[in-house]
Amino acid sequence: MIVADTSALISLATADTLQLVLEEFDVHTTETVLEELENTAEYDDSHGNAAENVLDQREQLTVHSTEDPEIESSRIDDGEATCTVLVQELEAEFLITDDLRALPEIQALTDARVAISPIVSKALVKRDVLTHREAETRLDSIAETRDWLGAPIYRRAKNLFDGDK
Repeated sequence: MIVADTSALISLATADTLQLVLEEFDVHTTETVLEELENTAEYDDSHGNAAENVLDQREQLTVHSTEDPEIESSRIDDGEATCTVLVQELEAEFLITDDLRALPEIQALTDARVAISPIVSKALVKRDVLTHREAETRLDSIAETRDWLGAPIYRRAKNLFDGDK
């Protein structure tokens, strides 16, 4: 079981990987994340298009309402906070977020493994849903669209795949 926040869902949709993830994994999110996706979908850019793509597939997501998470942090936004509460409530194994700045604080609040979205692509490789090359191509697509090239999140994502060569 995976809990995914707004940034992770947008990244997966950007690389045309979301449908595969939804077919392979039990993916949960929160109403707050859906609201963030709706707000993002209003933009006429690649992020808005990706958010619209996620919303088009919302029936395949299990969406939960959560109580006020009462998490105060300058790095953790409302969507991430509600996902942190949800991952604890569901006792999910993973919380997927692409907010690298918030990730350490989120990890400190949960027993679940908090990871970036490319780890899901790596899991798809292990399940023989994607080839290693396809997963890396999709990662590069995310990096170009999400402005990750040269950023710490891109290096971290590349490291996920470097050990598999």
